Amino acid sequence: MTILVTGATGNVGRQVVEHLVKRGADVRALVRDSSKASFPAGVSVAQGDFLDVDSLRKAMSGVSTLFLLNAVVPDEFTQALVALNVARSAGIERIVYLSVIHADVYVNVPHFAGKFGVERMIEQMGFQATILRPAYFIQNDLMIEDVITGYGTYTMPIGAKGLAMVDVRDIAEIAALELLRRERSAEPLALERINLVGPQTLTGTDIAAIWSDVLARPISYGGDNTEGFEQNLKQFLPAWMAYDMRLMGERFLTDGMLPEAGDVERLTTLLGRPLRPYRDFASQIAGSA
Repeated sequence: MTILVTGATGNVGRQVVEHLVKRGADVRALVRDSSKASFPAGVSVAQGDFLDVDSLRKAMSGVSTLFLLNAVVPDEFTQALVALNVARSAGIERIVYLSVIHADVYVNVPHFAGKFGVERMIEQMGFQATILRPAYFIQNDLMIEDVITGYGTYTMPIGAKGLAMVDVRDIAEIAALELLRRERSAEPLALERINLVGPQTLTGTDIAAIWSDVLARPISYGGDNTEGFEQNLKQFLPAWMAYDMRLMGERFLTDGMLPEAGDVERLTTLLGRPLRPYRDFASQIAGSA
């Protein structure tokens, strides 16, 4: 029985593949360019694209469990629905889908609304799935590492409500564990949603204080200006994506990304260890600065 990992060359997908291989799974990785793919021994590579239906059919042939991860692109929703329909035609029942926390709350944010639509389709198409809903990725802050260390300001629009930031390494390991749980079950398991959160809910000033501590100099929080955030992102992202991220930042300020009761304990039990805190990430960056 084979597990197909999509988004396999990205930060999450690559680590999912590695965790699965370490645990003895038969893994197939879907990639756009097989010449650029580098995976552990034993991983089979399928070259294809979500909008190339024939390549998806070939990639999903003989697959029992699917890890569905779609990039934030203008046609993300279409890509996911094509993948789900091809999966159903291929007889795949077991799915782990990487969504986002509060997908049903941040309804005006394009990539949140798209993921919530995919969640609804997974339910209505009758898939036996785990829907993983991660909060803000800690590693997103690598984008502003130079601003923090060079200019003494934390500029992400985190706000005062707080985000339960989660480490990408924890996301990948939990995804792999869920894939294996579904793959190895004698019968398809019922659909469920799991919030993926970190051990703390941090505000913008909390994060600035962590950076001040690990860098041993004052770091200020200056991130509530979502208009400025959008303009900065437009320097290296398409305008539509910068605007999407601005809308997300505005919801950070009004709603936050808050865990539900029991989320941290559930994930800690699942992993068999504590969740990685933001301070560990900041300390690693500070140590290499």
